[in-house]
Amino acid sequence: MKNLLFVAIITLVGYTTQAQEKKNKNAKYEIEVNGNCDMCKKRIEKAAFSVNGVKSATWSIESHTLTILLNEQKTALKQVENAVAKAGHDTENSKATEEDYAKLHHCCAYERK
Repeated sequence: MKNLLFVAIITLVGYTTQAQEKKNKNAKYEIEVNGNCDMCKKRIEKAAFSVNGVKSATWSIESHTLTILLNEQKTALKQVENAVAKAGHDTENSKATEEDYAKLHHCCAYERK
């Protein structure tokens, strides 16, 4: 009886281990982030880097695209988007509050959707 219970437990542990989602240590994402200038670029990249687990963050002024390399075992894309929104810049999934947006320099005030 003990052997049968032991085999059942080992089998169950094996299935649950396989069912867990593998988290990528070098996940690459591209998200749209609103902004206008070099000051925006510095602010957006600084906000992204403030999140533990972000390895690389580069924002393109021309395309308004933030390219991120992050460790999914330490953070999630949503946390990066929230940090960027807190800095005053809207992302695809997180919008800056009116207070955070109002703190932007006048040249950084982008047209909100």
